[in-house]
Amino acid sequence: MFITTRGLVLREVKYKEADKILTILTEDEGKITVRARGALRKGCRYSAATQLLTFSEMTLFHNHGRWSLNEGSTVEQFLGIRNDLTGFALGTYFAELLEAVSDEDEPNPTLLSLGLNALFALSRKLYPPEHIKAVFELRLACLAGFAPALDGCSVCGITAPEHPWFSTDGGVLCCSECRPTVGAGLPLCAASLAAMVHVTHAAPKKIFSFTLDEAGAARFHAVSEAYILSQLDRGFGGLDYWKRVR
Repeated sequence: MFITTRGLVLREVKYKEADKILTILTEDEGKITVRARGALRKGCRYSAATQLLTFSEMTLFHNHGRWSLNEGSTVEQFLGIRNDLTGFALGTYFAELLEAVSDEDEPNPTLLSLGLNALFALSRKLYPPEHIKAVFELRLACLAGFAPALDGCSVCGITAPEHPWFSTDGGVLCCSECRPTVGAGLPLCAASLAAMVHVTHAAPKKIFSFTLDEAGAARFHAVSEAYILSQLDRGFGGLDYWKRVR
């Protein structure tokens, strides 16, 4: 069976002498594993389409539960991050997160769209990389089923607590008085809390469109990273590398 679909290459692994094994988040089939025969050979017609962090149109052949690449052409290569070591490292972290939360053979166009929008913003330098990263992490958590509860203190119910605290384990907000009951977490302020509310509720095309002062941004960045890492309960090599090279 042949199908033509578009997908983002999340991972590439060399296989044998000249092949690649690709992990691709596709529009129609969800996350799939694809063998690209000869992709590493000089002159391969679809070599560019198999590169990490490339959004490509692909003709795939499915046989006995396995996918192989028959044809491929690039749709978007995100050239702005390919010559930028820190940008590419951050993009790799985004790909690792997408792979971690996506399901095999389960289409999730909203998740794919988030990844493409984040890579586009990073490639075109539309916002500071730390801003793009934090928005991506928090929105990804929402799409993965970990939407935080931000309406008020989860213990006493008070709305808009004066000194809000966010539990990265439980995904809930609390006031300073109830803080000891919610476990590990990080402090917020009114601005960083408003940013979290915006990211969790805004339309997809507007999630990056806000500004924060330096203190509010620092809190928002810290909470978003800590929250996704806590919910997925694992580390990511791309994140570690980005922190070393930025």
